[in-house]
Amino acid sequence: MTREDLIDTNRKIVEAVVKEVAPRSPNAILIMVTNPLDAMTYLAWKVSGYPHQRVLGQAGILDSARFRTFIAMELGVSVENVHAFVLGGHGDEMVPLPRYSTVAGIPITELLSEERIAALVERTRKGGGEIVELLKAGSAYYAPGAAATQMVEAILQDKKLIVPCSCYLTGQYGVRDIYFGVPAKLGTRGVEEIVEIELTSAERAALEKSVALVRSSIQALKL
Repeated sequence: MTREDLIDTNRKIVEAVVKEVAPRSPNAILIMVTNPLDAMTYLAWKVSGYPHQRVLGQAGILDSARFRTFIAMELGVSVENVHAFVLGGHGDEMVPLPRYSTVAGIPITELLSEERIAALVERTRKGGGEIVELLKAGSAYYAPGAAATQMVEAILQDKKLIVPCSCYLTGQYGVRDIYFGVPAKLGTRGVEEIVEIELTSAERAALEKSVALVRSSIQALKL
């Protein structure tokens, strides 16, 4: 399916479900996993009428888990020692940040060559497609399920856990009125804080490219 086909098909599903959920559960928090993720999260926010802090998308928590896994495999270390940072839209336009990705506190830029890091970044971007290719039928489900569980636990247990997820931006990173993958603190109120970090000019350029792609998907909804 083309992106436009996917938006049209999933829009009908998301609208139908959210219109039933919102009136019956006015204090709920919505966690979206439907693709195209950022656009569908924006749609769910508009349809629900909820405050934007109570509507968020899975996005970077899944992508960073894949990035962590590939780094751990490359270096032969426990994934528990690895912290990885991914910003941006969920999909090929995501922006992994090697400078902020570490193994036992050591930046991976000191442990791996630029070529190997670039290969891991590319594999992270294509991770969902890689899984679909292996499955032959259906789509990825295990990692998205684990990621959603982590988000739900952070909210229910008020962990104040900082994870990358799709949040509504009101000027953070110089961006407004889109849902976009950024590091956020999750607690009982949903998205309680968006964490901003310093970016290099190259990272900023990659982020702006991702913003443009996400915004075009949202505009395709014609809300």
